[in-house]
Amino acid sequence: MWPRLTFLLVLSLSLLAHAQEADGPGTSQEPRAEDLRGLLSARALGMGGAWRALGLGAEAGTGNPAALAAFRTYRVELTGAWDWVGKDVSGMVAVADSSTSVLAAGVSYQLISLGKGVERATAHLNTVAVAVPISDAFLIGASTRYLLMRGARQANAITGDAGLLFRPSEAFALGISAHNLIGTGNPELTRYFTAHAGVLAGVLSVAADVRADFTTNDRTTLTYSGGLEYVFGQSFPVRAGYTWNGFTRASELGVGIGLLTPGGGLDLSYSYDFGGERGRMVALTFKVQVR
Repeated sequence: MWPRLTFLLVLSLSLLAHAQEADGPGTSQEPRAEDLRGLLSARALGMGGAWRALGLGAEAGTGNPAALAAFRTYRVELTGAWDWVGKDVSGMVAVADSSTSVLAAGVSYQLISLGKGVERATAHLNTVAVAVPISDAFLIGASTRYLLMRGARQANAITGDAGLLFRPSEAFALGISAHNLIGTGNPELTRYFTAHAGVLAGVLSVAADVRADFTTNDRTTLTYSGGLEYVFGQSFPVRAGYTWNGFTRASELGVGIGLLTPGGGLDLSYSYDFGGERGRMVALTFKVQVR
């Protein structure tokens, strides 16, 4: 049954992308706020950016911080990404510990160099997140984020996120999160909200995210993401995902593969943007996990 469902979902995503391409590329450009919202691990990028409800990566604290406490593990991840069309380069180091105590904690450092020529800028984004279960089913979390940006764009600001995750079982999760709650007046850190769901059914994981931005363009802008992962032979995950970007009004497709080992693994992904700068991004993540 699962292979058939996987085929139908991938086919649906392909048809959506084809329909968007037939309508022509999006004419709107992404605002500055979007530059720091797509700093993802290779796994999340391959699933089309739908990842906040799953709580499976060390970078969980940068999405819904409550997801840090979803599983009792110690995780370390190193990610590098490159968009050879937009000329953006990013890297991330993330560490998360939810096994030492009831209070889960995560730390991440993200570096991104973006823009072209005289518009080039370099950003350093640091996140410290904590999460705790308030019952068997409800998890809450919060994070503090510090942005330092130099070059053509300048920023020196502190803000924060908060999230709630509902997990009636280990196989299902629903969550909400609020981002950049502390106003900074910085166009890279405008406020937005997300709602997300995830299903972990053995070798198949399915996730969906909806992101709502009410302030960047002085109107409601919605971005939708959906993705899946199927693990062959308990060791070889294959991923696909789709995003409808409300700012560019264009489709984005993600695909990825990986290798799982008892102590970690690696992930490789590729993302194709049908609008905006028509970006082409590749990302690689090395990860270590101890239960």
